[in-house]
This record gives sequence, C-alpha cells and structure tokens, in this order.
Amino acid sequence: MRPLRYSVNVTLDGCCDHRVIVPDEEMHRHHAGNLKQADALLFGRVTYEMMEEAWRPPMSAGAMPDWTEPFAQTIDAAKKYVVSSTLERVDWNAELVRGDLAEAVRRLKAESGKGLFVGGVKLALALTELGLIDEYEFVVHPRLAGHGPTLFSGLSKHVDLRLVSRVEFASGAVAMRYEPRS
Repeated sequence: MRPLRYSVNVTLDGCCDHRVIVPDEEMHRHHAGNLKQADALLFGRVTYEMMEEAWRPPMSAGAMPDWTEPFAQTIDAAKKYVVSSTLERVDWNAELVRGDLAEAVRRLKAESGKGLFVGGVKLALALTELGLIDEYEFVVHPRLAGHGPTLFSGLSKHVDLRLVSRVEFASGAVAMRYEPRS
C-alpha cells in the first residue's frame, strides 16, 4: 500500500497563499526530493492549474532561476491525478479523478509503489476529514502575511499528530513532518 503524504508551505500566522512565500534554492531542493519519494501526485483543480501554469514546459527563457530546474523536471515527469468535478479533461501526464473521493483515493493508495503526494488546501481538508493522509509536512516560513487562506479551516474534528522529523533551513523556515496518532 502506498502512503499518502501531504506537504504545504505556510507562514507563521497560518497563511498558505503561494504568492506570499517565495521558496529559495534550498527549499526547491527539499520539495524536489519530496516529489521523488512519490509515484504520483494528487491535486485538486486549483493546485493542478497553478502548478501547470508555473512548471509545465516550455517555460520562457530566464523566467525561473537555473536552480529550479530539478524541481521543474521532477514535477513535469510525475504522474498526476486531478480531483475535479468542473474540468472536462486534463493532460500534462494527468488523469481526472471522479466520483467518490474516499473510494478513488483508497484505490490509488492500494496500488504498489513508493507513495502518493498531495498538495493544496481544499483537497487536503477533504482527505483529512476522511482520515486518508498518512503523513503531514508543514514547511513554516518566518513571515507574517496578515491574511489567508489558512489550513484546515472548517475541520470537523481534531486530528492529533506525532512529530516524526524536523529540518531547519538557512532561511529560517522549518519543515516538520507528522503522522496521525492512532
């Protein structure tokens, strides 16, 4: 069974707006390493479209620093599953996930392999409600945004987590990995 891992960048005040957090070279290496630990990525429509716009080739020359290339190559090559009731079709090595979310994700997790990786906000909330996320990583950046969106807004029940690892970056960001307590 493949584990489902979630990772998100967040400010100290809980904002997870990607425009507020600008990862540096060290952070890109970290996230590229995360992606390499998965056989496939699981995105909601908003995250899929955002990632496709930013990382799908061809990218304009000089649009991104050279050190983003390993992340760009890794995400471009990855198999992607997109949860959406509004998209008619997807490409970029992607497949739509329709119907019952819990059933579809359980099927994906039941396949053999290294794991699945999920990002975003709304899909992570739904998967947490369903108890399907096996590992959470919060990369907390030393910035106050003063606005949202925030993580897990509207969560119906508490989820207790156990810290399993922690990595500090030169920028002052800290990546903390947690597993749900049984």
